[in-house]
Amino acid sequence: MSIEKVRAYFKPLGIDGRIQEFAVSSATVELAAAVVGVEGARIAKSLSFKVEDKPIVIVVAGDAKIDNAKYKAQFHAKAKMLTHQEAHTLIGHDVGGVCSFALPEEVRVYLDVSLRRFDTVFPAAGSDNSAIELTCEELERYSSNFQQWVDVCKAWQAEH
Repeated sequence: MSIEKVRAYFKPLGIDGRIQEFAVSSATVELAAAVVGVEGARIAKSLSFKVEDKPIVIVVAGDAKIDNAKYKAQFHAKAKMLTHQEAHTLIGHDVGGVCSFALPEEVRVYLDVSLRRFDTVFPAAGSDNSAIELTCEELERYSSNFQQWVDVCKAWQAEH
């Protein structure tokens, strides 16, 4: 199970005890926000794409949407999300539990600036009923194969 991979990945870092598991699904921003008890924007969505036939994960704020023009300018490719099966096979986590932790070496991770307005955010921890509260600095430090912060989203600036 994917959450066990994340737990094992976090154990040497001393943060495995911070994973929260829920009796109900946290697979969507709305469900996660309700179970964690925060506004949806603070849920860190991990979106998986293909760039040059290689998988990438972009972690964005819960209220952000991919801006196709910004994405294309950043990655020189059209935004093409992975299918559920591709996410399972290439990322190693199922949709609803996709996160930036315990990933295969070839999966590059990017963090979107939409997250930076919060002291802490809540990404999934490998399952559709888990989360972990992290600062943006911790998210960067603990994400597998972290590349850089990017600005590839829209819709979140309007409200803030």
